[in-house]
This record gives sequence, C-alpha cells and structure tokens, in this order.
Amino acid sequence: MKQTFDIAPWHVKTTKWSPEDKRLQESMTSLANENLGMRGFFEEGYSADKMEGVYLGGVWFPDKTRVGWWKNGYPKYFGKMINAVNFLKLPITVNGEALDLAKQTPSDFSLDLDMQRGTFTRTFTATVGGAKMRFEFVRFVSAVQKELVGQQVTLTNLSDQAVQLEVTSAIDGDVYNEDANYDEQFWDVLDRQASGQHALLVSKTKPNDFGTPQFTVAMKTTTLTALPHTTDHVADKEVANVFAGELAPQTSLTVEKRTVVATSRDFATEAELLARVDELTTSLADQSFADLLKAHEAEWQARWDKSDVKINGDEGAQQGIRFNLFQLFSTYYGNDYRLNISPKGFTGEKYGGATYWDTEAYCLPVYLGVANPEISRNLLMYRYNQLDGAYINAQEQGLKGALYPMVTFNGIECHNEWEITFEEIHRNGDVAYAIYNYTNYTGDKSYVLHEGAKVLTEISRFWADRVHYSQRANKYMLHGVTGPDEYDNNVNNDWYTNLLCQWTLKYTLEVLAEVDAEVAADLAVTEDEKRHWKSIVDNMYLPYDEERRIFPENDGFMDKDLIPVGEIPSDQLPLNQNWSWDKILRSPYVKQGDVIQGIWDFMDDFTPEEKKRNFDFYEQFTVHESSLSASVYSVIAADIGYEDKAVEMYERSARLDLDNYNNDTADGLHITSMTGSWIDIVQGFAGMRVRDGQLHYAPFLPKKWDSYQFRQQFRGRVIEVTVDKNGAKAELISGEPLTIDLAGEKLELK
Repeated sequence: MKQTFDIAPWHVKTTKWSPEDKRLQESMTSLANENLGMRGFFEEGYSADKMEGVYLGGVWFPDKTRVGWWKNGYPKYFGKMINAVNFLKLPITVNGEALDLAKQTPSDFSLDLDMQRGTFTRTFTATVGGAKMRFEFVRFVSAVQKELVGQQVTLTNLSDQAVQLEVTSAIDGDVYNEDANYDEQFWDVLDRQASGQHALLVSKTKPNDFGTPQFTVAMKTTTLTALPHTTDHVADKEVANVFAGELAPQTSLTVEKRTVVATSRDFATEAELLARVDELTTSLADQSFADLLKAHEAEWQARWDKSDVKINGDEGAQQGIRFNLFQLFSTYYGNDYRLNISPKGFTGEKYGGATYWDTEAYCLPVYLGVANPEISRNLLMYRYNQLDGAYINAQEQGLKGALYPMVTFNGIECHNEWEITFEEIHRNGDVAYAIYNYTNYTGDKSYVLHEGAKVLTEISRFWADRVHYSQRANKYMLHGVTGPDEYDNNVNNDWYTNLLCQWTLKYTLEVLAEVDAEVAADLAVTEDEKRHWKSIVDNMYLPYDEERRIFPENDGFMDKDLIPVGEIPSDQLPLNQNWSWDKILRSPYVKQGDVIQGIWDFMDDFTPEEKKRNFDFYEQFTVHESSLSASVYSVIAADIGYEDKAVEMYERSARLDLDNYNNDTADGLHITSMTGSWIDIVQGFAGMRVRDGQLHYAPFLPKKWDSYQFRQQFRGRVIEVTVDKNGAKAELISGEPLTIDLAGEKLELK
C-alpha cells in the first residue's frame, strides 16, 4: 500500500510533493469547527487538478432530482451542502509571476496537519519571477469563535536581489459544485465592498422550487501586512484588497488574513448579518493572530484532555485514533442542536453534507463516551424536532406513523436512489435504538419518557403498517427492503431489519408502560394498537438456517453462489470499482455487516456459539467496501476471542483514510466511520458493556502494543482505563464513587 503520509502520533504530514495525490492531500488536511470548514486546498491558487471546497454547517440547497422515470413517493429533490463562497483566496505574485505550484516545482516541501493544535501548515521553497522564495502558510478554523477563520503567510526572499511582491486578499463568489447539474451555480451576490484592509461579500442561495429556505451569507475579511495597500477590486462576484511593495534580499514579511462568516441560520435579516460581521470584526481587531491561535489551541487541548486515547508501541495505531477523533470533533461537537454529522463532514461534496443513520448507529456511542451527555441528547432532539418531516416520508409511501429519512437536512427525505430512500427502512429502528442506547448508558429517562416516547410511538405505528401477515407461514414479514448491506437490494425479510422492527415495537410497549398520564394522553395509543404490536413482536419472522445454525441475511441469501471473497482475483477489488452493479447484486458479497450489525447492537442476547458461527460464515463473504463495516467486525471478533482479527479490523477502521484503503479518500474523508476506531478500542479491546447500569470491562492487549489508555465519561464521572502487559486498571478521575466490573472482578472506584 502506498505510504502517502508520514506516521507521527500528533501529525498528518508529508515532505513529498506529489501532484498526483493533490486531492488526497486536500482531503487529509481539511479543517472545520462544526459551523464551517474547508478542504486543504491552496489559497494562493493552483491551476492543475484540485477540488476547492468551503462548506457551511446547515447551509444547503434542494437540487432537482433528475431521473429518466418517476415513481409515486420518489423524493422531489436531492439535498446538497453546496460549495460556499471562497474567502480563503490569497493570490501572490513575485516580480509579476503568479505563485502556482502547478507551474513551479517546489523544494523543501512540507505539509502538516497538527491535530493537537488544530492547525494546517504548508512550507516550501520555489523560484518565482526569477527569485528564490520561501513560503509558509498557516491556517486554523477557530474552535472558540465559530465564525472565525485565520490565515497567515510568511514570505522570505532568499535571493540576492529585492523582489516586487503583490498579494491579493479576495472573496470569490464565482464557485461551482462538482456534482451540480449542467454546471449550474448556487449563489447570487447581493452586496460587495472593498476598502483598504477590509472586504465584504454578501451572497444568497438561488431561489428554489421546493419551499425550502434560502440562505444568506455575509463574509468580511481583514488583511494585515507590512505591504502597502495599493488598490481595491470590486467585480460582479468577487471583491479584493490588493497590497504590493518591495521585499529586500534575505528578509521576510507576514500577511495575515482573518475572515468572519455569518449566515441567516442565526440572523433573520441581511442587516443583522452585516451588523454581526462588523461587530465581530471590531471585537477581534485588538487581538493578534497569536492570541486568536492560542485560544483555539487551548480549546483543542481541553477536548484532548477529555478524550485522548494513548497507545504505546504502535505509532500507526496511535496516529489513526487521533486523526479520527480530530476530524470527528471538527465536524461536530454538539454546540448547535440544529446540526448533525454528515458522512463526509466538511471535507467534500459526496453524500451531500446531509444526515444519515450513521449518526445514531455509530456516532452516538462515541459521543456518549467522550463528551458531556447534553451533546448526545442534542443528537436525539435533532430527530424529535424533525418529526413532522418523518410523517411526510411515511405518508408519501401511503403508510401511517413516521419514517425517518435515509438522507436529510430538514427531516424530509432528499436522496435520489429508490433502493436507499424507501427500501433501507432499518434506519427507523436505528433511531429507536439510539434512544435506548442513550437511556441505558446515561441512566437519564427524561428524554425517553417524553420526546423519545413520541418518536418511538410514531416509528412503531410505521412498522405496524409496513409489515404484512403471511398466512402460509403464520408470521409477520417485511418484503421489498434493503438492509445495511447495500450489495443486496430489494430483498424479502432482511434479518437485521426484521429484528429491529420486532425490537422497536417491544421497547415502545415497555416505555409506554412507564410514561405519565399526560404523555400517554398525548400519544393516544389505543389498546387495539398495543395488542397488534404485541402480536407482531410474538410472531415476527426472523430467517434461520437450520443446517448451518446461522441467521441468513435475507430469504434469498443462502441460494446465492457462495464463493468466498478470497477466491476473487485481487485486481477485481474493490468490487464497486470493477464490477457492474448487476453482478454485485447477484453475488454473495457483503458490502458491510448486516447480520453482524444486529449482533453488535444486541450483543448480550446471543450466545458465544451463535456469535462465532455467524461471524465465521459472513466474514468470508464481506468485502468491507462500506467504511462503516470493519469496526463492527472488530468488536464482534474481540468478543469471541479472535484477537488478531479484531486488531486487523481496527487497523482498517483507524487508518481507512490515512492509508486510502478503498481508494476513495480523494473526494473526502469518511467522518462517520471514524467513530469505529474508538468503538473498537473501548467496546472491542477493552470489552466495555453497560449492564443494569453498571460498567463492565473484559480487556485484552493487542500483541503489537505495549499499552493503551482511554478516558470515558459515564454518568457524571470521568474514568481512566489503562491496559498493559501487567493487566488492566481503572481510575476515577472525577465524580462520585462507583463500582465497576473489571475482568470479572468487582472494583470500587473512589
């Protein structure tokens, strides 16, 4: 496997100038603060292949769904987080020649994402305009001030002659999305100003036909430099301040650019937007770049103090878990209940920046362990607040209750593939399971007995209408669905989906028995409904293969040509880049765990023998071409004692993007799957479970590691677990005493 980046515990860096990996480097050096973010593209410009992307949290556009046919219930639009106005732009010329590494070959090149400090630094030497110059770019997206982005470039004249420099600090509204239909653009410029050190551009998303909000964005830059200001530039879609002057031989100068960004998500009128950017610009004026950066770094240190996972003996594993946590916290840290976690975060256009079931299934377990419980509760409230949209999704299919969307910004389904949109309905069960997971972990019932009870009830009404009764089998069934394994579409009785349907109805009935009279009256669940739900629970069909004593993924799976993936020639992998979709759908190859996902959810409900038989069977057919797959297999492998396999799957999950496993990182990172590395260490290697309100650990130490250590938030406490060659220990860092089970022994932590 090609080693693109150096292995370092706190850094993602390289000293190789590799134009062929330009997009990959942009993905890997993305920065964000959950409110806004961008890929690591070059602010000075680059005329060869690149993917410039700036994205704003919660700012999106309903792009018309274009298909050659139509079906009732098909989504009206495909939502996308559109490429925002480019405020990073900072072209540089030396003696009249533009700095452009597509045209000048750099030396002493270095590119460094510092995960501890939350900064992206780029340094190189290049001959531009006949002069040898050294450039150092530093960038950060403030973790303290959500509207602030800081840039700094230091230019050093290494030649023996003075040079003429020109630096243009611009805001460019002439931007495109790569996935746009027919090269359409999504922004209208409303206002543009440039004067001296400051430039302002106000833009608004183009009108749409779907009644969804338009977003207005105001961006104001301040540029500080010893170069004299020479002119201002105001065009239809761009504003800029231009600075120019002479740089003596063997001397340096610094250009600082800071940008504040405000959107109509927070302010109702353009006047309020302008007032906010002016207020912020003024309030930040007395702080130096170093001051702003120091505050940003302190916030990142506070995050690491809560959540850092320390691994000794394997720097690749250490780098992997930190990179994943860094990008995850950059994408979402729970400061805005209106936001969520998209599969690519702020690192690319794929998946449209929307919310998927990944949040409930994979992200919530991590935030429960590494952050305050309010952050996880916000993720649950996000779904409650979008219940009206879930009603619409169910009604579009002629069904009762609520169908949570596969892909959404506002609760209404906005994906453009039928088999994903309205067959992959297991996500309704994943939302329900997240409510249980939160309640079980935190012990907090305030959500489940109020807002959560409403969500569970409406999901249950959907399930009860979506199932059908088979008189032949005397069972309830679900036909025409797609499970998590999207390489098997439109199947009957997907085991995982049927299991979640059955479990959700059972759990909802348990919750309804606890709610108070006022909540019960609001929910208005009739006794006939309860009896019907109970009948479905008692008579749900779950596929089972008597010969192999496993759970078939669906009714047709065992009739496939069951040839293990190990027999596929390596040059045909990944399948999704080499096989036709038709061939994939007819094959037995599993994109991601389906049955294994269900066993992970309900780990204690299956015997060790059941877990082992199903793991052994499905592992041989799983190609892990979903980024979400490896982590689940790692946890189950650890649970059944397959330690080497657990570590192998951890490494794949932790270094999926660092090593570009699936050859698809160039278009953006796999943010939601980055949760898997933490899950694998805590639930897998450490064996963490919550049973009857008590923490249990059953740890092992990977052979290649000397030790590992993590901190975990649990019911008002912070616990530190250390596993080394002498065994395991746990320490209470803060909070009230509690008793845990560590490797089968009761241990009181004080």
